[in-house]
Amino acid sequence: MADRKQTREILTVLFLCILWYVVSSSNNVIGKMLLNQFPYPMTVTMVQLTSITVYSGPFFNLWGVRKYVDMSWKYYFSLIVPLAFGKFFTSVFSHVSIWKVPVSYAHTVKATMPLFTVILSRIILGERQTYKVYFSLIPIIVGVGIATVTELSFDVIGLASALVATMGFSLQHIYSKKVLHDTGIHHLRLLHILGRLALFMFLPVWLCIDASSVINDNSLVSGDYKVIGLLVIDGVLNWLQNIIAFSVLSLVTPLTYAVASASKRIFVIAASLFVLGNPVTITNVFGMMLAVFGVLFYNKAKYDAKTHQSKQTLLPFTQDQWKNKSGFTLYPSAANSLDRNGVAQKPTVNGFTPNGTYTTTPSNGTISNSNSFIYNSNGSNSKLLFV
Repeated sequence: MADRKQTREILTVLFLCILWYVVSSSNNVIGKMLLNQFPYPMTVTMVQLTSITVYSGPFFNLWGVRKYVDMSWKYYFSLIVPLAFGKFFTSVFSHVSIWKVPVSYAHTVKATMPLFTVILSRIILGERQTYKVYFSLIPIIVGVGIATVTELSFDVIGLASALVATMGFSLQHIYSKKVLHDTGIHHLRLLHILGRLALFMFLPVWLCIDASSVINDNSLVSGDYKVIGLLVIDGVLNWLQNIIAFSVLSLVTPLTYAVASASKRIFVIAASLFVLGNPVTITNVFGMMLAVFGVLFYNKAKYDAKTHQSKQTLLPFTQDQWKNKSGFTLYPSAANSLDRNGVAQKPTVNGFTPNGTYTTTPSNGTISNSNSFIYNSNGSNSKLLFV
């Protein structure tokens, strides 16, 4: 029975990953076809935000996704509103990038997200990474550099837009994790809130910038159902891509998800080259693959770092190991203890005493283990916890 359940889970994840790859590739290919005929990135973004707003509410209620939690107005305006702002602009710049340059190159540039994440996490959160993580960024940078130099359809605006979008996605990732941690809100509800807020915040901006041009566009005036159909399909596929990605994330480990995400990028690049027929060279493809595999190395390095860190807090420890690692030694919790000669030890203050010696019981001289500890001035400054 257990084997059958495990097999079913594996097949479910495999099916969702394949569906994720197909939907994501279709979304990017259709987005490129749409923007070639309908060059309005902001309007395409607004259609996608509308899809998130319209479809998410009824679907999430039907699916049983828990309601979002209450939060203060101060928290709402300090984090939720900036996240919605970022969601809109990163989406716009992402669409500009695939409009100006091939989908394959745009996705190669987006492989630099780990680089932005490491830099921004260091600046904003003060996080330090291991040398292995830093070294894993080298193939990403080299791969993107090779792909840029050898890109036959290179465009400066497309490159800049892809880099800005990638930095925006990195910022969203950092602050979205903070909101999820602080509020306990369901990730799909957060997607719904950000999409709806971004839609209503930037509706006036769209009316001022794009509305008149879109209304007078020949493809819409002449009733070109192909463009209208591509707009609708693009919005639905973008919404589905978000739902499937979150579903896969909820079923697998972070490392497995990272590998699946990097594999998805390879699938998207290959599908766009095959369907759209972008001219490429062997060196260009090598740069793309090097950058994507660099992302895999980065995710593995991050996973190893987290695993190593988590192991530092695992028990059991011997007395010597604990003293060397934490700077504390265990002692009986009694206020006054006797040494081997029956002499009373000095009482401790707040559970600490500075001599760093083991405290023993007078009857058998064995070391007592009672979840209390003594500070050892010769120990390390490790922040390990003993519970």
